[in-house]
Amino acid sequence: MSIRVLQPGLLDTVQDTGRTGYQHLGINPTGVMDRVAMYVANSLVGNAPDEAVIEMHFPAAALLFEDFAMIALSGADLGAMVNEQPVPINKPVLMTRQAVLHFTKPVSGACTYMAIRHGLALTPWLGSYSTHLKAGAGGFQGRCLQKNDVLPMRQVTPYNKLLQQHLARELPWMIGVRDLYTTGDHIRITNGNGFTLLDAHAKEQFTSTAFSIAAQSDRMGFRLQGPSLKTAVKTEQLSAGVTRGTIQLLPNGQLIILMADHQTTGGYPRIAHVITADQPSLAQLKPHQHLHFSLVTQQEAEDLLVLQDQRLQLLQNACKLRLEEWLSLYGLH
Repeated sequence: MSIRVLQPGLLDTVQDTGRTGYQHLGINPTGVMDRVAMYVANSLVGNAPDEAVIEMHFPAAALLFEDFAMIALSGADLGAMVNEQPVPINKPVLMTRQAVLHFTKPVSGACTYMAIRHGLALTPWLGSYSTHLKAGAGGFQGRCLQKNDVLPMRQVTPYNKLLQQHLARELPWMIGVRDLYTTGDHIRITNGNGFTLLDAHAKEQFTSTAFSIAAQSDRMGFRLQGPSLKTAVKTEQLSAGVTRGTIQLLPNGQLIILMADHQTTGGYPRIAHVITADQPSLAQLKPHQHLHFSLVTQQEAEDLLVLQDQRLQLLQNACKLRLEEWLSLYGLH
């Protein structure tokens, strides 16, 4: 009842929606970079939307399934294969015993998520299964997955009659995710308290110029390369609480967007915030890709998030009905 890591990837960790309520103690939430992909993958296999998943970047891990499993991949397309058989994203897939899942090439996106039906049998830390790398807690032993790690599954269903000697079998439905992400390279933002510190030219540059994601970006923050933005006045900033999506202006005039593993407080000017609905799209951008910022109102940001959540709920309901119907045909659950 387990999945064995045959070969580790660049940064493979167990994540969920993250742990909340502890930032005042200096414990950042962590969690998945792309909550939409986590929700989609879990919905496809009939899990709760916030069930822990494995987040992977390319080069990603090679995983041996030591027992039958139903999985789904969502987010980035990293060319998943079982032997010579392609494994699609956004579809539920049955895996047989001794099947090896590996990833061959980055086709699109930056991070992919694998959900396992019924989830992994791990121990939460402070109410979350997310891996906190700095604290060495949560996830699987508080760290990235390594060679020969064995991840226990909560439950195993014998899919052998359905697999019929195949290493993997796609189930006959999928989720279309196009409407769940923003189109193109435009990321929508709301103004932060520090926006008024920018001079007139910097304000115009901020929303009219393309920025690129620097190679030094990681789960803590995406550093941007672009024009040096200047402030109208020099002022000292007190450290204050920050959150995912906060855009800070660094002393050299460059920007950093705080991501899943961000610190709990920051003293740099907070000039804007990436809206929650666009944070999954941002997470799927890779180093050297470009992006443009578009300003929206707080009400527009809230409406976009409500619409995205409604679409995710409809997809979850549809997947649940389809999966229950399909499993009942074969006397499975």
